[in-house]
Amino acid sequence: MNEKEVKSILLNELGFSQDALYKLDIFSKEVIEYNKKFNLISKTTVGSIWDRHILDSAQLIKFINFNDGLSLSDLGTGAGFPGIVLAIFNKNTKFHVKLYDKSRVKTKFLQSMCDKLKIKAQIYENDYKKHDIDANFIVSRAFKKLEEHIRISREMIKVSHRLIILKGKSAQEEVKKLNNDFNYSYSLKKSITSPESKIIIIEINK
Repeated sequence: MNEKEVKSILLNELGFSQDALYKLDIFSKEVIEYNKKFNLISKTTVGSIWDRHILDSAQLIKFINFNDGLSLSDLGTGAGFPGIVLAIFNKNTKFHVKLYDKSRVKTKFLQSMCDKLKIKAQIYENDYKKHDIDANFIVSRAFKKLEEHIRISREMIKVSHRLIILKGKSAQEEVKKLNNDFNYSYSLKKSITSPESKIIIIEINK
């Protein structure tokens, strides 16, 4: 998909506003420029940033309730995928977006984007283990194996929450390998960016 096709999907199917698209334009250009000096995204995907990164992230809004008092944490957000894209979409000042990454370079970039685009998100530096994670939605993309996600959820997150994880063709196999020693239910959703990719939705009940 090219940029024009992705923008049409964002507007007409996912409900992004024109202002959000304007911010995504700026964001994408900043990622590409920053990527010339620092490794934010794979250089092989720079030319397809709109579908490989932005749309891939944006599709997660279908599984998130942006309601008052709720919050979302993006673990290992990197350049801000999916966290910054979701923060750009979010219109509710009482819904909180939290971005975690251990790279100082990346967290500085994320903060500069929040300041420049005037979007609300809290940036957390250092390893996620150094922070108290308390969120209703946990999202991630290219962060950890699914089993490690489950362990983090069980040990570090105190409230019931929904895990939303972007995975490639190994999604089904990773789900099958999970232990059934705690309470959860899951579903697999098709990604709109790749026929091989899946979105794993896991309900973690505490």
